Amino acid sequence: MTFLAASPPGTHPLTPICGDGYLNLQVIKFYYCAVTVDTLVSSAVAIIVTLAIGFFVASRLRPGVPSKLQMVLEFLVSYVRDLIGETVGADVGFILPIAATAGLYIFVANWLDFFPLGGITVLKPANSDLNQTLAMALVVFLVVEGYAIRVRGIGGYLKHFMRPPFPPLTIIEEIVKPVTLSLRLFGNIFAGLLMVYLITLVVDSIPAALPLSAIALIAWKFFDVFFVGTIQAFIFMLLTIIYFGQAREGLESH
Repeated sequence: MTFLAASPPGTHPLTPICGDGYLNLQVIKFYYCAVTVDTLVSSAVAIIVTLAIGFFVASRLRPGVPSKLQMVLEFLVSYVRDLIGETVGADVGFILPIAATAGLYIFVANWLDFFPLGGITVLKPANSDLNQTLAMALVVFLVVEGYAIRVRGIGGYLKHFMRPPFPPLTIIEEIVKPVTLSLRLFGNIFAGLLMVYLITLVVDSIPAALPLSAIALIAWKFFDVFFVGTIQAFIFMLLTIIYFGQAREGLESH
């Protein structure tokens, strides 16, 4: 049954590309000249699948009477558009592609975990690596900060951090956004992998428990991938929209 499981979670070996340099940040070592090959391969597979789904859907769009697939997608896009309209209230055309693309990519990357990736060393759930989730969170953070500067201006952007009750807390609150955004996604996917690994260890200790463990593993995979994976994709997309809304806080009143 081990082939159904992923390899031990947390194993993402670094491959140096220009030396073994790193910054010691006390709580974590930042290797600035090395990559995790398995995460790059897994994320590349997820990107290819995401693009394939997008091009497939685009090729099936027809004017007039829509297909069932088109109706479902139009419903989802309309839901996200309405969500942005209620949360942000402006620039829906700019925010919708960013939030929807992030949500779809994470959704695909999480669902790929249902397949037995443990037999292929370089294929592991992309979002089980903090490097991957932190990179996505930083992209969202930079885009949102750039958007805030665009709508507020430099002066208004800096003044926004000086608002009551305590300006340093406001700055810290902004800085930790990518940290919490990345850790939330990483933690849930990593926990799912850990459960899968623990279930497979039961068989190694108690061979007679193979049938029960196999059922438990499949049931957990369904729950973890199709429910938790979908929820985490939605939460990442929702928080992205909320951050855009926070970037506009107070503008309407002025």
